[in-house]
Amino acid sequence: MSYMKWLAAAVLTASLLQAEDPRLKGSSRRTERNGWIQVRLEGAPRDLGYQHGYLLAPEIEDARKVIQIVLTRDTNKSYGLFRDAARDVYWPKIETEYREELQGIADGVKARGVKGIDVWDVLVMNLWNELIPYYTNWYDRQNKSAKPTKQGAPEHCSAFVATGSYTKDGRPVMGHNAWTGYMEGQRWNIVFDMHPERGHAIFMDGYPGLIHSGDDFGFNSAGIMITETTISGFSGFDPNGVAEAVRARKAMQYAGSIDDFARIMKDGNNGGYANNWLIADRKTGEIASLELGLKNVTLRRTKDGYFSGSNYIVNEKLGREETDFDVADKSNSANARQVRWDQLLTQHKGRIDVALAKTFFADHYDSFDKVERPSERTLCGHIDVSPRGVKNWQAPFAPAGTVQNKVADAAMAERMSFHAAMGHACGRNFSASKHLDKYKQFDWQKPWLRDLPAGQWTPFSAERP
Repeated sequence: MSYMKWLAAAVLTASLLQAEDPRLKGSSRRTERNGWIQVRLEGAPRDLGYQHGYLLAPEIEDARKVIQIVLTRDTNKSYGLFRDAARDVYWPKIETEYREELQGIADGVKARGVKGIDVWDVLVMNLWNELIPYYTNWYDRQNKSAKPTKQGAPEHCSAFVATGSYTKDGRPVMGHNAWTGYMEGQRWNIVFDMHPERGHAIFMDGYPGLIHSGDDFGFNSAGIMITETTISGFSGFDPNGVAEAVRARKAMQYAGSIDDFARIMKDGNNGGYANNWLIADRKTGEIASLELGLKNVTLRRTKDGYFSGSNYIVNEKLGREETDFDVADKSNSANARQVRWDQLLTQHKGRIDVALAKTFFADHYDSFDKVERPSERTLCGHIDVSPRGVKNWQAPFAPAGTVQNKVADAAMAERMSFHAAMGHACGRNFSASKHLDKYKQFDWQKPWLRDLPAGQWTPFSAERP
């Protein structure tokens, strides 16, 4: 069956689903809106996962193939190595609740007739962001690999959180845009409305098959708002720790305060997918930045100010000991975007709201060259037009950059709602065929790379039971 036929078959009403299978009670899948698919999941861990797998089976099948291509091509390693790592290294440290949910996803996909995807495939998908390069760097050192994985974590995403005198109403405002290769990032288009049996309700963006957001924007019914950006050049990893995917999901589900969030993320920290987490408590108005290295952890917090993220280093000691990132190179994408965040957030002090946040993510000002020109140095990321690319991640003119955007304020978080836009917030469209015709070196992506039109900002809200 073709992907488009699968997609059409996937749009099912809640009443029809529940009539077919009682495990689908309380779940639903909405018709696609401006490139986004919203699903509602409810119940015990196994049922939550089953609903996820069943409702998003065609998307999970498609996404798994793309992730497999990324993992094997970027590392010169077999897909079997990653399945083995999922089973032998990661699975023993995953608590029962999330084992059940992961197995449920595999069961739900199978129930929709998709063959060849089991729980180890689902776990590999969830570990994708930390398998390269965190796990593979460690694996190469242990095995003295002849073809080691490139060192240093890539740069992904731009984000901010502000509160107090910086925002229009004095309460937190948060925003994030995701940076990936367009091939994989075009599939980061799920809105998860989750009501687990235990813990808090969750409203977040995400990727098909993942129990966590992955690019991490969302909030829970206890009032905690969460986002993050990757720590550039990071390479630490502890095989005895707990996967970031599990810790991030647990924190989203169970944190009732900034302290809770920090504690859960640090508990069993394995260094995988090391991020600078931006957090807000809409109840108190406090915001925080948790730069979570393996050896160095920095928690900053305030009720009047802002924190930004663009993959730069906060703690210089962390930078020296755990990364290969050059904090002095102001031409670097991460550092240039940090400068631009400081410019925008101070310039608009006292006026920051959701409407203004949307304009931040459409910004094309290059703070290093001091020109308006989209590139890897602008908050709206366009690596596809950059002759420089991004060190250790994307080659010049690679089809990569911003793939989607999300913004929310405290009032929206209280209603479990955010605004989201697929593609570039600036309004520029990406044509896969035109790009591949011009840059033949990326022709290997042709079967999977799609157009990335700039979608309009769209409101999404949790469904009431």
